[in-house]
Amino acid sequence: MEQILVIEDDHDVEMAVRRVFESAGYGVDHRDDGNAGLEFARTSKPSAIVLDLTLPGRSGKDICRELKAQSPALPVVILSAVTDVSDKVLLLELGADDYVTKPFSPRELLARVQAAIRRTHYSPKVEAFTFGKIAVDFQKMELVREGVPVDLTPQEFKLLKFMITNQGRVVSREELLNQVWGYEKMVSSRTVDNHVLRLRQKTAPEHFITVHSAGYKFIP
Repeated sequence: MEQILVIEDDHDVEMAVRRVFESAGYGVDHRDDGNAGLEFARTSKPSAIVLDLTLPGRSGKDICRELKAQSPALPVVILSAVTDVSDKVLLLELGADDYVTKPFSPRELLARVQAAIRRTHYSPKVEAFTFGKIAVDFQKMELVREGVPVDLTPQEFKLLKFMITNQGRVVSREELLNQVWGYEKMVSSRTVDNHVLRLRQKTAPEHFITVHSAGYKFIP
């Protein structure tokens, strides 16, 4: 049985989330603060995490950042009353896999968590890769260019991994939004363009080819 970890300090919300996942056949574990959630995720390896942003003690943003640092492939879906688009985009940059706003539809939450799990399961297991003068370790989330470490955001690592695993194939902006972001209603194709631009600047531009009116292609 796949386990879902719910990090949420509101008992009523936790019970509503528990009901929707248990009725779909998942096991549910619960922690009501971020530090306890981090420790449980480290030792128990859940299939996905539903994370509230307004937790006692430490913010959900900090918890999201640490969850992704310790387990980059672990799906994290934010559940929050915060509706500001800039906050949602920031969480995307921190590596969150999706964002559901309170009050929420139980069916929508279930569908988004399941989609995040599917994206993780179907992602090819590329742990390290070298191209040109670049060496990247996805497990450690480290990239080195000509011997010098280069900082990438969690989302940039996700995008780079997807491009590498689909090397030589033209990938449309829509496919990148669906497969890498999962935020179909929240971000635009311009977001993809900006991320590809940053990857070009941080690695080497000749490896990321723009195919007019079609998308992008990665060439090692």
